[in-house]
Amino acid sequence: MRTVHRRTVATLMAMAAVATTAAVPGRPEPYAAPGAVPALSGASSLAARFAAAEREIRRAYADAARAEDRGRVKALSGLLAPGRRFLSFDARGHGRAVEVLGDLARADRVAVVVPGADGLLTNFDSWKWAGGGARSLRQEAGRVAPGTRLAVVAWLGYDSPSTRSPAVLTDGRAADAARELNRFVTGVHRVNGRAGVALLCHSYGSVVCGKAAPELARRRLPVDEVALYGSPGVAAPTAAAMKSRARVWAGRSSGDWTRFVPKVRIAGIGLGHDPVAPSFGALRFDAGSGPHSAYLRPGSRSLGNLTLIALGRDAQVK
Repeated sequence: MRTVHRRTVATLMAMAAVATTAAVPGRPEPYAAPGAVPALSGASSLAARFAAAEREIRRAYADAARAEDRGRVKALSGLLAPGRRFLSFDARGHGRAVEVLGDLARADRVAVVVPGADGLLTNFDSWKWAGGGARSLRQEAGRVAPGTRLAVVAWLGYDSPSTRSPAVLTDGRAADAARELNRFVTGVHRVNGRAGVALLCHSYGSVVCGKAAPELARRRLPVDEVALYGSPGVAAPTAAAMKSRARVWAGRSSGDWTRFVPKVRIAGIGLGHDPVAPSFGALRFDAGSGPHSAYLRPGSRSLGNLTLIALGRDAQVK
């Protein structure tokens, strides 16, 4: 067994203890399970998926109003704005939502934003998380590459752990999420077999993408870029060990607290190796100096580089 400094062990155990004591018991679930949706089997399936998801959002909005859940009412009202299109939606728990920006069936490039911990329906539209971040990315792409057919997916397609729960210290949620992500990318490929796919994986989302990468490669899905940013650690010791056919990028801003997280895994606690370490072998990109939640902030250096990665413009990434 690898020797690990006692201070690292103590730090991990302390983090686990804090997370356990901070966990809040769940309240009774006021929202119903979503109904069955048609599979992503081709471009013709998109309209049916969009319609099914809209029905679920409207039903959840009515449930939230009856439950006087003001935060959900406000958030779901935004999701029902004209022109928004969702491939799936589940109001249970913290919520799941997968939104498409752009023409998924005709895109030349598809970027999938995979968020980290604390992803909620109530913060979905903030640029710090999936929906708002995806919108920032698409706007930046329109600025730097006008006319490029890029579809951006905000993929809150898994049960994002809370940073106040012990789940964030293990990769259990990531293993389940990786299976969901593989199914989703398979569906995207059925809808559009020509587009190259970039996975943009923030924080705990990088753990998800690291878990998903080997199966994506085995299925020979067209994922050609994987960006791991603000990562607390991934299971693979090197980029090559991820067994990905994609170019693997890594970045961490100088103001990101994850630089202090021990990059080890002991007795199931901890998330693994640091993708920005030189020994990992990822392509590095400049992520600027912002905090952990600011990688997709409009005007930021990190957003500029992540947009170039999403577009497949590797030579322009700094």
